[in-house]
Amino acid sequence: MNTTKQYNSNFNVLSNLRYDIPAGIAVFLVAVPLCLGIAMASGAPLFSGLIAGIMGGIVAPLISRSALGVSGPAAGLAVIVLTAIQDLGFETFLLAVVVAGIFQVGMGIAKAGIIGYFFPSSVISGMLAGIGIIIFTKQIPHALGYDRDYEGDLSFFQDDGFNTFTELAHILNYITPGAVIVAIASLLILFLWELRVMKKNRIFKLLPGSLIAVLTGILISQVFPVFFPEMALATEHLVSIPVAENSADLMSQFTFPDFSQFNNPQVYLTALTLAIVASLETLLCVEAADKLDADKRVTPTNRELIAQGFANSASGLIGGLPVTQVIVRSSANIQAGAKTKAAAFVHGLLLLISVMLIPALLNLIPLACLAAILFVVGYKLAKPALFIKMYKTGMYHFIPFIVTILGLVFTNLLLGIGIGLVIALVCVLLENYKVAGYYHEEHEDKTIILRLSEQVSFLNKANILQTLDRIPDHSKVVIDASDSRYIDYDVYEIINNFKAEAKRKDIELQVINLNGYGTMEPVR
Repeated sequence: MNTTKQYNSNFNVLSNLRYDIPAGIAVFLVAVPLCLGIAMASGAPLFSGLIAGIMGGIVAPLISRSALGVSGPAAGLAVIVLTAIQDLGFETFLLAVVVAGIFQVGMGIAKAGIIGYFFPSSVISGMLAGIGIIIFTKQIPHALGYDRDYEGDLSFFQDDGFNTFTELAHILNYITPGAVIVAIASLLILFLWELRVMKKNRIFKLLPGSLIAVLTGILISQVFPVFFPEMALATEHLVSIPVAENSADLMSQFTFPDFSQFNNPQVYLTALTLAIVASLETLLCVEAADKLDADKRVTPTNRELIAQGFANSASGLIGGLPVTQVIVRSSANIQAGAKTKAAAFVHGLLLLISVMLIPALLNLIPLACLAAILFVVGYKLAKPALFIKMYKTGMYHFIPFIVTILGLVFTNLLLGIGIGLVIALVCVLLENYKVAGYYHEEHEDKTIILRLSEQVSFLNKANILQTLDRIPDHSKVVIDASDSRYIDYDVYEIINNFKAEAKRKDIELQVINLNGYGTMEPVR
C-alpha cells in the first residue's frame, strides 16, 4: 500500500470534522477577545482586529499545509503597528500591510522558510512553556474581574504602569465577586470535560467543554442582575464587539488602503519590517505547533510564508491588521483535539458569521469565562512534566530551556527567543568543547591512537589542543584520519603544529591519511 495515500486518507478533512468543528468552536471563543484586545493595543479600530482574525482563519488555511496552526493578529506586532499607524495614518498603513504580504509571498518563493529549522528544540520547548506561564498569569486579573489591561497582552511591562507580577498585587483592591464565580464555574466544567469518563461519552466528545463553559458563563451573568444585583457584571467585564445596526453600517466599518501613497518610501520600509517580524513569528509558531502535534506532521515552511502573505494582503485590502500564525490560538486548537486545518477554517468562518449576524450575543460573554479557558491552555503548555523531561535531557538543553522561559516572561516574545538562542549557542559550543569529534585508544605497547571522526570542525579545536598537550614526553602516538570526510583548517593546522612539538618532546608521531583540510577524498 502507498504510505503517502494512507497518510493523507487518515487526515482527510471531511472524515475528521467531528474533531475539527468542536476544536474550531473552542479556538473561535478564544480568538474573539484576542482580536479585539490586539487591535486596541495597536491603536487601530476594533473591527480591524476581527478582519485580521477572519482573514487568518479563512484565507491562510486554504493555501497553508499546516495541519494545526491557526493565524490571526499577533500581540508581538502591536508596538510596530502602533508606531506605523501614528507615522503613516491608518489608510497608508493598510497599504504597507498589503505590500508586506507581497514580500512574504516572495520570501516563500525564495525558500526563506528554511530559517525556521535553525531554532533548537530546547528554545522551542522554552517558548511553549514561557507562553504557557504568560497566558496563565495574564488571565488571573480577568478571572478576578480586573479587565483594564487588554486581552492578548503578552509583554512583561504594561501600558498601565504595572508589570505582570505587580499587577497581581494591585488587582486585590478591584476583585469583582461575580467574575470570580463565573471563572470558578467555568473551570469546574472544563475540569469535568477533562475526566476520562467524560471523554468516553459520545455526547461530551461532540460538545466542546469550552462552549459549555461559555454558555454557563452567559447564563450566570444574566441571572445576577435579576436575583443578585450586587453581583452583576459591568460592560467592561464582557466581550465588546462593534455592533452594526444595518448592512450599510457594517460596510462603513471597512477601511481601504490609500493607494496614492504607493511612491512613499516609508510604506516599503514599514512593509519590510512587518514582513520580517511576521515571518519570524510564524516560523517560530510552526515549529512549536509541529512539536505539539501528536501525529508529528511537518509543515512546509515556504508554503506557510506564501499562505501568510496572501492572508496579510487580503487583510490589508479591507482594513485588517497584519496576520501571523499565533501560538496561543494554535495551542488551544491542538488541545481542543483538532486533526486537520479544517478547524482553523471553522474558527475563521465563525468569526465572519458572528461579526455579521450575532455580535450582540457575543457581547454577553464574560471575560472571566474566557480566562478560565486560557488557564487550561496555559497550564497544558507549561505543565511540570515538561520541566522534568527537559531536566533529564541534560544541562546543555535544560539551561537554554529555562533561560528562554525567563526571557519571554520578563521581556517579550522576540527578545525572549533571541536570548534563548544566544544561550543555546553557548551551550552548543561548550558541549562540543567537552565532547570532541574523535576518540583515542591505548594499546599494550603503550601507543596512543587518536582516531578522528567523520566530521572534525573548529568546535573540536579546544579539546584537541588540550588532548595533544597532555600527551607525555617519549610517547608513541598515531593520529588516524582514515574515517574523516571533512577536516577544518584550524584542526589541520593544530596537527601540523604538533609535529614540531612532538620532535621537541621526543614523541614518536605517525599521521595516517591526513593529506589536507576541507572535504577529504575517501580512503581506498
